[in-house]
Amino acid sequence: MPDDGHTTLMEPPKMLSRAPAGSVVICQPNDDTLAHMGELSAETFVYKGVRGYLCDGGCRDTVRILETGLRVWFRYHTPRDVVGRWVPDGFGEPIVIGGVSIRTGDYLMADRDGALVIPQEIIAEVTDKVEEVLRTENKVRTAILQGVDPVEAYLKHRKF
Repeated sequence: MPDDGHTTLMEPPKMLSRAPAGSVVICQPNDDTLAHMGELSAETFVYKGVRGYLCDGGCRDTVRILETGLRVWFRYHTPRDVVGRWVPDGFGEPIVIGGVSIRTGDYLMADRDGALVIPQEIIAEVTDKVEEVLRTENKVRTAILQGVDPVEAYLKHRKF
């Protein structure tokens, strides 16, 4: 890997330039020491209309990133910059994070509790099942808020 600052500083902005509006960029840096997202990258994604960034790596400038409104998921905090230490080696290629294969076009569902990837070819089936689960959970919630015992609500709806 080149270790001059110019080369390693130019590669991440090239990745930022390729990210399409409306997308969520998912990154597998194969590194556990550096920040692969910072405030300038987040600002770029917001300007371009990128919806989010998930990285199996580090992040810095998190207070400022939160202020931008960009949704970012990462594994750890660190102030260590990538300059001189890391360059991306692909874009749009299949990757694996936590044993899960991720391809361009797959769907990402994420919140503060974690993230999951839904393969593009089964999104309709998964969406139908999720909607059914949510309807049932809402019935259980309504029952409990109306004073129904949680055991009784579970037995009636078979969901808790």
